[in-house]
Amino acid sequence: MTLPAICLIAVPGRRRRTLELAQEIEKRGYAGIFSPSPFGNMSLCEALSWKTERITFGTAIAPIYQRTITDFAQSAAAMHEVSGGRFRLGIGVAHGPSHVRMGVTPGKPLGDIRSFVEKFRAQEGLGQLPPIIIAALRKRMVALAGEIAEGVVFANASLSHMNVSLAALPENKRNDPNFFIGNMIPTCISDDVEAAKAVNRRTLTNYGFLPNYRNYWKEAGYEAEMAAIETAISEGRNADVPSYFSDKWLEDNSLFGPAAKIKERVQAWQNAGVKDLIIVPSSAVGNQMKALEEVFATFG
Repeated sequence: MTLPAICLIAVPGRRRRTLELAQEIEKRGYAGIFSPSPFGNMSLCEALSWKTERITFGTAIAPIYQRTITDFAQSAAAMHEVSGGRFRLGIGVAHGPSHVRMGVTPGKPLGDIRSFVEKFRAQEGLGQLPPIIIAALRKRMVALAGEIAEGVVFANASLSHMNVSLAALPENKRNDPNFFIGNMIPTCISDDVEAAKAVNRRTLTNYGFLPNYRNYWKEAGYEAEMAAIETAISEGRNADVPSYFSDKWLEDNSLFGPAAKIKERVQAWQNAGVKDLIIVPSSAVGNQMKALEEVFATFG
Protein backbone atom coordinates (compact mmCIF):
# COMPACT_ATOMS: atom_id res chain seq x y z
CA MET A 1 0.00 0.00 0.00
CA THR A 2 1.24 3.47 -0.90
CA LEU A 3 1.27 5.74 2.12
CA PRO A 4 -1.44 8.41 1.98
CA ALA A 5 -0.89 12.15 2.17
CA ILE A 6 -1.66 14.03 5.40
CA CYS A 7 -3.79 17.11 6.01
CA LEU A 8 -2.00 19.62 8.23
CA ILE A 9 -3.32 22.87 9.74
CA ALA A 10 -1.10 25.50 11.35
CA VAL A 11 -3.25 26.20 14.40
CA PRO A 12 -2.41 29.48 16.20
CA GLY A 13 0.04 28.89 19.02
CA ARG A 14 1.32 25.68 17.41
CA ARG A 15 2.72 26.97 14.12
CA ARG A 16 6.36 26.12 14.87
CA ARG A 17 5.31 22.71 16.14
CA THR A 18 3.31 22.22 12.93
CA LEU A 19 6.47 22.71 10.88
CA GLU A 20 8.26 20.14 13.03
CA LEU A 21 5.42 17.72 12.38
CA ALA A 22 5.69 18.41 8.66
CA GLN A 23 9.35 17.42 8.81
CA GLU A 24 8.38 14.23 10.65
CA ILE A 25 5.73 13.46 8.02
CA GLU A 26 8.38 13.88 5.32
CA LYS A 27 10.88 11.72 7.19
CA ARG A 28 8.33 8.90 7.49
CA GLY A 29 7.71 8.85 3.75
CA TYR A 30 4.11 10.01 3.47
CA ALA A 31 2.92 10.98 0.01
CA GLY A 32 2.32 14.65 0.68
CA ILE A 33 1.10 17.41 2.97
CA PHE A 34 -2.02 19.37 2.09
CA SER A 35 -3.60 22.18 4.03
CA PRO A 36 -7.17 23.52 3.98
CA SER A 37 -7.95 27.22 4.15
CA PRO A 38 -8.30 27.85 7.94
CA PHE A 39 -5.41 29.80 9.50
CA GLY A 40 -3.67 30.67 6.25
CA ASN A 41 -2.71 27.67 4.15
CA MET A 42 -0.72 29.77 1.68
CA SER A 43 1.43 30.97 4.58
CA LEU A 44 1.92 27.41 5.83
CA CYS A 45 2.91 26.28 2.34
CA GLU A 46 5.43 29.11 2.09
CA ALA A 47 7.03 27.85 5.30
CA LEU A 48 6.97 24.27 3.97
CA SER A 49 8.84 25.37 0.85
CA TRP A 50 11.77 26.30 3.09
CA LYS A 51 11.43 23.76 5.91
CA THR A 52 10.98 20.54 3.92
CA GLU A 53 13.22 18.99 1.27
CA ARG A 54 11.47 16.21 -0.66
CA ILE A 55 7.76 15.98 0.08
CA THR A 56 5.04 17.33 -2.19
CA PHE A 57 2.80 19.89 -0.51
CA GLY A 58 -0.04 22.21 -1.40
CA THR A 59 -3.30 23.94 -0.64
CA ALA A 60 -6.49 21.91 -0.52
CA ILE A 61 -7.91 24.28 -1.09
CA ALA A 62 -7.31 28.03 -1.43
CA PRO A 63 -10.58 29.84 -2.27
CA ILE A 64 -10.07 31.75 -5.52
CA TYR A 65 -11.77 34.87 -4.12
CA GLN A 66 -9.40 35.13 -1.17
CA ARG A 67 -6.61 37.04 -2.97
CA THR A 68 -6.07 38.83 -6.25
CA ILE A 69 -4.91 36.57 -9.05
CA THR A 70 -1.62 38.46 -9.30
CA ASP A 71 -0.95 37.90 -5.59
CA PHE A 72 -1.77 34.20 -5.92
CA ALA A 73 0.60 33.89 -8.87
CA GLN A 74 3.45 35.75 -7.20
CA SER A 75 3.25 33.64 -4.04
CA ALA A 76 2.73 30.39 -5.92
CA ALA A 77 5.67 31.00 -8.25
CA ALA A 78 7.95 31.82 -5.33
CA MET A 79 6.96 28.68 -3.40
CA HIS A 80 7.30 26.52 -6.49
CA GLU A 81 10.80 27.84 -7.20
CA VAL A 82 12.09 27.69 -3.62
CA SER A 83 10.77 24.15 -3.13
CA GLY A 84 12.23 22.82 -6.35
CA GLY A 85 8.84 22.24 -7.96
CA ARG A 86 7.10 20.51 -5.06
CA PHE A 87 4.25 22.99 -4.53
CA ARG A 88 0.71 22.31 -5.81
CA LEU A 89 -1.90 25.09 -5.92
CA GLY A 90 -5.23 23.55 -5.00
CA ILE A 91 -8.07 25.97 -5.73
CA GLY A 92 -11.84 26.01 -5.43
CA VAL A 93 -14.87 28.24 -5.14
CA ALA A 94 -15.45 27.22 -1.48
CA HIS A 95 -18.92 27.63 0.08
CA GLY A 96 -21.57 30.21 0.85
CA PRO A 97 -20.53 30.90 4.48
CA SER A 98 -16.94 31.54 3.41
CA HIS A 99 -18.12 33.93 0.69
CA VAL A 100 -19.89 35.94 3.38
CA ARG A 101 -16.73 36.01 5.51
CA MET A 102 -14.67 37.16 2.53
CA GLY A 103 -17.26 39.74 1.50
CA VAL A 104 -17.48 38.50 -2.08
CA THR A 105 -20.29 37.75 -4.49
CA PRO A 106 -19.23 34.81 -6.64
CA GLY A 107 -20.40 34.10 -10.14
CA LYS A 108 -21.02 30.69 -11.69
CA PRO A 109 -18.54 28.17 -10.24
CA LEU A 110 -17.44 26.65 -13.55
CA GLY A 111 -17.00 30.04 -15.20
CA ASP A 112 -15.17 31.53 -12.23
CA ILE A 113 -12.71 28.62 -12.04
CA ARG A 114 -12.03 28.67 -15.78
CA SER A 115 -11.46 32.43 -15.71
CA PHE A 116 -9.14 32.17 -12.69
CA VAL A 117 -6.99 29.51 -14.31
CA GLU A 118 -6.72 31.43 -17.58
CA LYS A 119 -5.73 34.68 -15.84
CA PHE A 120 -3.38 32.89 -13.43
CA ARG A 121 -1.47 31.26 -16.27
CA ALA A 122 -1.34 34.55 -18.18
CA GLN A 123 0.85 36.13 -15.49
CA GLU A 124 4.31 36.89 -16.85
CA GLY A 125 7.74 37.52 -15.43
CA LEU A 126 7.22 35.50 -12.24
CA GLY A 127 9.05 32.31 -13.09
CA GLN A 128 7.48 28.88 -13.47
CA LEU A 129 3.99 28.52 -12.04
CA PRO A 130 2.96 25.37 -10.15
CA PRO A 131 0.49 22.69 -11.22
CA ILE A 132 -3.14 23.52 -10.47
CA ILE A 133 -5.47 21.11 -8.69
CA ILE A 134 -9.20 21.91 -8.82
CA ALA A 135 -11.60 21.07 -6.01
CA ALA A 136 -14.66 19.25 -7.30
CA LEU A 137 -17.65 17.29 -6.15
CA ARG A 138 -19.99 16.84 -9.10
CA LYS A 139 -19.21 15.64 -12.59
CA ARG A 140 -19.09 18.95 -14.47
CA MET A 141 -16.36 20.35 -12.23
CA VAL A 142 -14.49 17.04 -12.38
CA ALA A 143 -14.60 17.24 -16.17
CA LEU A 144 -13.33 20.83 -16.07
CA ALA A 145 -10.41 19.74 -13.91
CA GLY A 146 -9.58 17.10 -16.49
CA GLU A 147 -9.70 19.73 -19.22
CA ILE A 148 -7.69 22.62 -17.76
CA ALA A 149 -5.82 21.46 -14.64
CA GLU A 150 -3.17 19.03 -13.45
CA GLY A 151 -5.39 17.37 -10.89
CA VAL A 152 -8.69 17.13 -9.06
CA VAL A 153 -9.33 16.96 -5.33
CA PHE A 154 -12.55 15.94 -3.62
CA ALA A 155 -13.45 16.43 0.02
CA ASN A 156 -15.74 14.11 1.98
CA ALA A 157 -16.57 12.17 -1.17
CA SER A 158 -18.37 8.81 -1.28
CA LEU A 159 -16.27 5.77 -2.09
CA SER A 160 -19.26 3.99 -3.65
CA HIS A 161 -19.75 6.89 -6.09
CA MET A 162 -16.13 7.43 -7.04
CA ASN A 163 -16.26 5.36 -10.21
CA VAL A 164 -19.07 7.60 -11.49
CA SER A 165 -17.18 10.76 -10.55
CA LEU A 166 -13.91 9.68 -12.11
CA ALA A 167 -15.67 8.62 -15.31
CA ALA A 168 -15.99 12.36 -16.00
CA LEU A 169 -12.21 12.51 -16.48
CA PRO A 170 -10.65 11.58 -19.82
CA GLU A 171 -9.13 8.11 -19.68
CA ASN A 172 -5.64 9.44 -20.32
CA LYS A 173 -5.94 11.69 -17.26
CA ARG A 174 -7.26 8.89 -15.04
CA ASN A 175 -4.27 6.77 -16.03
CA ASP A 176 -1.65 9.53 -15.94
CA PRO A 177 0.55 9.06 -12.83
CA ASN A 178 1.28 12.80 -12.88
CA PHE A 179 -2.41 13.79 -12.79
CA PHE A 180 -3.38 14.26 -9.15
CA ILE A 181 -6.57 12.51 -7.97
CA GLY A 182 -7.17 13.16 -4.29
CA ASN A 183 -9.82 13.16 -1.61
CA MET A 184 -9.68 14.85 1.79
CA ILE A 185 -11.18 12.19 4.05
CA PRO A 186 -12.09 12.64 7.74
CA THR A 187 -10.26 9.98 9.73
CA CYS A 188 -10.47 8.90 13.36
CA ILE A 189 -8.33 5.93 14.42
CA SER A 190 -9.57 4.25 17.57
CA ASP A 191 -10.45 0.82 18.91
CA ASP A 192 -13.56 2.51 20.31
CA VAL A 193 -15.54 2.43 17.08
CA GLU A 194 -18.57 4.31 18.42
CA ALA A 195 -16.36 7.11 19.73
CA ALA A 196 -14.58 7.33 16.38
CA LYS A 197 -17.90 7.48 14.53
CA ALA A 198 -19.09 10.26 16.82
CA VAL A 199 -15.96 12.30 16.04
CA ASN A 200 -16.46 11.97 12.29
CA ARG A 201 -20.14 12.86 12.58
CA ARG A 202 -19.17 16.07 14.37
CA THR A 203 -16.54 16.79 11.73
CA LEU A 204 -19.03 16.36 8.92
CA THR A 205 -22.08 18.01 10.46
CA ASN A 206 -21.41 21.48 9.04
CA TYR A 207 -21.27 20.05 5.53
CA GLY A 208 -24.84 18.84 5.94
CA PHE A 209 -25.94 22.48 5.97
CA LEU A 210 -24.32 23.17 2.57
CA PRO A 211 -26.64 22.65 -0.44
CA ASN A 212 -23.79 21.72 -2.80
CA TYR A 213 -22.75 18.85 -0.55
CA ARG A 214 -26.31 17.66 -0.06
CA ASN A 215 -26.81 17.65 -3.84
CA TYR A 216 -23.63 15.62 -4.27
CA TRP A 217 -24.69 13.08 -1.66
CA LYS A 218 -28.12 12.78 -3.28
CA GLU A 219 -26.33 12.00 -6.53
CA ALA A 220 -24.29 9.41 -4.64
CA GLY A 221 -27.46 7.60 -3.53
CA TYR A 222 -28.22 9.15 -0.15
CA GLU A 223 -31.50 10.85 -1.08
CA ALA A 224 -33.33 9.75 2.08
CA GLU A 225 -30.63 11.02 4.44
CA MET A 226 -30.39 14.37 2.67
CA ALA A 227 -34.17 14.78 2.52
CA ALA A 228 -34.37 14.21 6.27
CA ILE A 229 -31.62 16.78 6.86
CA GLU A 230 -33.37 19.34 4.66
CA THR A 231 -36.62 18.80 6.56
CA ALA A 232 -34.83 19.25 9.88
CA ILE A 233 -33.21 22.48 8.68
CA SER A 234 -36.49 23.86 7.36
CA GLU A 235 -38.15 23.12 10.70
CA GLY A 236 -35.35 24.74 12.70
CA ARG A 237 -34.15 21.42 14.15
CA ASN A 238 -30.47 22.00 13.40
CA ALA A 239 -29.35 19.94 16.37
CA ASP A 240 -30.97 16.87 14.77
CA VAL A 241 -28.88 17.04 11.59
CA PRO A 242 -26.05 14.70 12.75
CA SER A 243 -28.54 11.98 13.61
CA TYR A 244 -29.54 11.64 9.95
CA PHE A 245 -26.02 10.69 8.85
CA SER A 246 -26.51 6.93 8.71
CA ASP A 247 -23.77 4.46 9.58
CA LYS A 248 -23.73 3.38 5.93
CA TRP A 249 -23.20 6.98 4.84
CA LEU A 250 -20.46 7.48 7.44
CA GLU A 251 -18.64 4.34 6.30
CA ASP A 252 -18.79 5.55 2.71
CA ASN A 253 -17.53 9.08 3.40
CA SER A 254 -14.99 8.77 6.21
CA LEU A 255 -12.50 6.45 7.89
CA PHE A 256 -13.00 5.27 11.45
CA GLY A 257 -12.11 2.37 13.70
CA PRO A 258 -9.02 0.32 14.56
CA ALA A 259 -5.74 0.70 12.69
CA ALA A 260 -6.16 -2.48 10.65
CA LYS A 261 -9.52 -1.33 9.32
CA ILE A 262 -8.16 2.11 8.47
CA LYS A 263 -5.34 0.59 6.41
CA GLU A 264 -7.78 -1.72 4.65
CA ARG A 265 -10.06 1.20 3.73
CA VAL A 266 -7.17 3.36 2.54
CA GLN A 267 -6.28 0.54 0.16
CA ALA A 268 -9.91 0.41 -1.02
CA TRP A 269 -9.83 4.12 -1.87
CA GLN A 270 -6.57 3.75 -3.74
CA ASN A 271 -7.95 0.76 -5.63
CA ALA A 272 -10.94 2.92 -6.62
CA GLY A 273 -8.63 5.35 -8.39
CA VAL A 274 -8.03 7.91 -5.63
CA LYS A 275 -4.29 7.42 -5.72
CA ASP A 276 -3.62 10.62 -3.74
CA LEU A 277 -5.81 10.03 -0.69
CA ILE A 278 -5.39 12.73 1.99
CA ILE A 279 -5.98 11.71 5.60
CA VAL A 280 -7.67 14.46 7.64
CA PRO A 281 -6.86 13.25 11.16
CA SER A 282 -9.00 13.72 14.25
CA SER A 283 -8.71 11.92 17.57
CA ALA A 284 -11.33 10.55 19.95
CA VAL A 285 -9.06 11.42 22.89
CA GLY A 286 -7.13 14.54 21.92
CA ASN A 287 -6.29 17.28 19.42
CA GLN A 288 -4.55 17.31 16.02
CA MET A 289 -1.25 16.43 17.67
CA LYS A 290 -2.73 13.29 19.21
CA ALA A 291 -4.46 12.41 15.94
CA LEU A 292 -1.14 12.55 14.11
CA GLU A 293 0.44 10.29 16.74
CA GLU A 294 -2.33 7.78 15.98
CA VAL A 295 -1.68 8.09 12.24
CA PHE A 296 2.05 7.50 12.76
CA ALA A 297 1.31 4.47 14.92
CA THR A 298 -0.94 3.06 12.20
CA PHE A 299 1.19 3.62 9.11
CA GLY A 300 4.68 3.98 10.57
